[in-house]
Amino acid sequence: MYEQKILQLASNLLLASATNKSEDIKKISSELAEALRQQSDGNEALTSTEEEFTGFLKFTKGELQKMPATFRKYFRAEGLTVFYRKRIRGKRSLSYEARYRRHGYNISRSAPTLELLKERFIEALKEADGQTTMPNTPTRFEAFANYYFENFYKRKVSPATFKTETGRYANHIKPYFGNIEIKRITPLACQRLLDELQASAKGKTCAEVKSILNGIFTYAIKHGIVKNNPLDLVFYKQYNQQHGKALTKDEEGKLLQETAGTPYQLMFAVALYTGLRPNEYKTAHVDGKFIVARNSKRKNGKIEYKKIPITAKLKPYLDSSSNELAFYGSNRIGEKFRAILPNHKLYDLRTTFYTRCQECGVTEIAIKKFVGHNLNGLAETYTDLSDEYLLKEGAKLNY
Repeated sequence: MYEQKILQLASNLLLASATNKSEDIKKISSELAEALRQQSDGNEALTSTEEEFTGFLKFTKGELQKMPATFRKYFRAEGLTVFYRKRIRGKRSLSYEARYRRHGYNISRSAPTLELLKERFIEALKEADGQTTMPNTPTRFEAFANYYFENFYKRKVSPATFKTETGRYANHIKPYFGNIEIKRITPLACQRLLDELQASAKGKTCAEVKSILNGIFTYAIKHGIVKNNPLDLVFYKQYNQQHGKALTKDEEGKLLQETAGTPYQLMFAVALYTGLRPNEYKTAHVDGKFIVARNSKRKNGKIEYKKIPITAKLKPYLDSSSNELAFYGSNRIGEKFRAILPNHKLYDLRTTFYTRCQECGVTEIAIKKFVGHNLNGLAETYTDLSDEYLLKEGAKLNY
């Protein structure tokens, strides 16, 4: 009987609050409190804690001015009130608890008196200002980083980049911050991490780690977990990236001569005369007069293939009876490459191709198509180069 009456009174109280009828709120609150007491009196198994519904805590205009602007707007619209209850534990312990569970916030404060409760509640509003979070959004670093990578970052980059960057996060960032609350990460903690990497002569890694952290903190701000990016106060010495160095023609000849009679020779010939990225080797195959491979630098899950003409320099190394191209893993190819040319890195084969194209007068737009770069602007939208044009430009690569 009491349960049905309590539910009805609670429903009436919510309706009165929504319409800001103060007299009705006061009357219904009293009736509800009495009904709860009667239910407790009729219950033989009373617990040591009795929670009595009291009503709505009313704030004055002066108290309203102490609140953050965001909450002043909400409280004006909702009648300057917030739900509170009286909590009685045992015979002597009495406290009041105020709750606010609206607009994405979940705020709760308690105090022994109503006046102190108001003060503590207003302080809680100041702490929560701007901190509203999306439902089910993690607030600890490791959990949020995983949430960011899986729900946002993965959509922006290629699978190869995603694998590389999440691996770098796991190696350098995750062990350092663990699963600490994001709001507890200070600029000093970030500074120390970057200083450690730079002190270890890992300038490139330091730059990449800073970029990953910036992405995580930026999204944490957008989710309302923190207000500021701790990296904004970090001193960082800009890393000067060393770009690839083209092989000389003598080095090019040495690479192919020393791998003659082995599968490596074909692998290096394809890399030299197509400009493929190392992570694109495994997708390469022969298609008529072209080498076709998936462009690994397309974002947002876009799949795109690029076509590079089979030039006079490459043709002697291909098997005319098969369209398949077998490559070892890029790490294994890289080890073999460095054993022959220790002053170079595998990516220098791509730099060599680009350099030779320029030396032989291949047009810039054709080079970009060969290596898989964007044409930029309207050119990307409206340019569709024919196979005949690509073959004509590729024929120039004959030095």
